[in-house]
Amino acid sequence: MRTLTLFLLAISAFAQKPAFTVGWSVYAGWTPYYYMNKAGILRKWADKYGISIKVQRFDYAPSLDAFVARNIDACAMTNMEALDMPAASGVPTTVVLIGDYSNGNDALLVRNGLQLKDLAGKKLLLVQKTVSEYLFDRAMTINGLRDEIKRVRLVNTSDSDIATAYLGDTSASAVVTWKPMVSQILKQKGIASLFNSSQIPGEILDLTVVRTDVLNRPDGAGQKFAKALAGAWFEMLSQMHTDKILAAIAEGSQDTLESYKEQLSTTKMFYTPQSAVDFGASPGLKEKMALVRQFCFDHGLLGANTKSVDDVAIRYPDGSVQGKPDRVRLFFDLAYMQQAAQGKL
Repeated sequence: MRTLTLFLLAISAFAQKPAFTVGWSVYAGWTPYYYMNKAGILRKWADKYGISIKVQRFDYAPSLDAFVARNIDACAMTNMEALDMPAASGVPTTVVLIGDYSNGNDALLVRNGLQLKDLAGKKLLLVQKTVSEYLFDRAMTINGLRDEIKRVRLVNTSDSDIATAYLGDTSASAVVTWKPMVSQILKQKGIASLFNSSQIPGEILDLTVVRTDVLNRPDGAGQKFAKALAGAWFEMLSQMHTDKILAAIAEGSQDTLESYKEQLSTTKMFYTPQSAVDFGASPGLKEKMALVRQFCFDHGLLGANTKSVDDVAIRYPDGSVQGKPDRVRLFFDLAYMQQAAQGKL
């Protein structure tokens, strides 16, 4: 009887653990979440802080929807989506991990030798209202073709379908997507890359964000969640130097080791917490976010009631704010990465 009582108490204690869910989608800088979960790294850190963490895989756009709907607590997303999806929907969001920036992973691909100036009137596939649209805008703007953007026929296409859709639809002249889909598409004859994210370094950031209300839970469990994520993340990254580990991560996106290593070659990973902190504290972050913020406003992505780019504001680690101080919706918080760098997690 005593054994049964202890067993039931143990089950009850487990059931009462604060539980959190983090969502991820296929991308070189986010697929480590698959292995962190499978190998027990996340569970180890969750246990350390007396919480439980569930990992859930999505297509990219549905992961954003789940985060905005408060169905998940944290999500892997880019800086642009962290601003224009949850923030614009009135869901204050905090960046707790800066994982990498796309350094060639995102690309604009075309058929039949087309050039940027030829895209007016042509069909272009992409996941709309994401960094794919941002990359396209930057490519055209940098090359003096901004006025031509509105003449291109953008077709919203899910990331899980986009490679098959583009390769199977010869009426689509161009596509903007990210690796591994980019690599898959480029294997076909007659397709070439016109522009990629290495030409705008640091502008497409890959983050782990937590809803600010979750982070600020009165019981302190949200802080424990962020600490556990940071501890597990950098433990994972410290192991990403052997083919055995990389091959195990690649399973998460049904990739080969060679394919995953190729994707990493165009991903600027912040393998150490200090490198992530340094980037997060740099003036360059504000400059790049100003470009992203303006793009979101110009494209009506900051919400229907937004009259000014300043109506959705960003607070940086030094306390400075871009936009109206009473309208901060996106926070960059280096505390958890700093604790990781100092060995204090």
